[in-house]
Amino acid sequence: MSVGELLAATVPMVRTLGLEFLEITGERAVLRLPDQPDYHNHVGGPHAGAMFTLAESASGAIVLAAFGDQLKRAVPLAVTADIGYKKLAKGVVTATATLGRPVADVVAELDAGERPEFPVAVTLTREDGAITGEMTVVWTLRPNS
Repeated sequence: MSVGELLAATVPMVRTLGLEFLEITGERAVLRLPDQPDYHNHVGGPHAGAMFTLAESASGAIVLAAFGDQLKRAVPLAVTADIGYKKLAKGVVTATATLGRPVADVVAELDAGERPEFPVAVTLTREDGAITGEMTVVWTLRPNS
């Protein structure tokens, strides 16, 4: 099962919003939120909650791609999320997530018995390429007890 299929199967909001998984690697994840009038806000663009879910889902996708081989010994959990809305979003919105620390460094901390934290940066863009928002999600790998 791919990371996108896994998220669609286990995270109801991913299915509800119909998020599309365009690219998922350990270095980058790209997801798209289709333009759906049922999820528009008062100015005709995607609701802020839908954009938050898109960005957070992109961050989760890259975490699963980068650390999927660690799931037997640790659970990935979002610690904090900070989002800024920069421009009005209209139409399709794309989220591009990038990992903020090298995978090897995070795994080394896990190997040392620590609970590593690492940021994932996400950029939200319109179809014309304009940045409509930016999010940083800090994740941790909580070792299984």
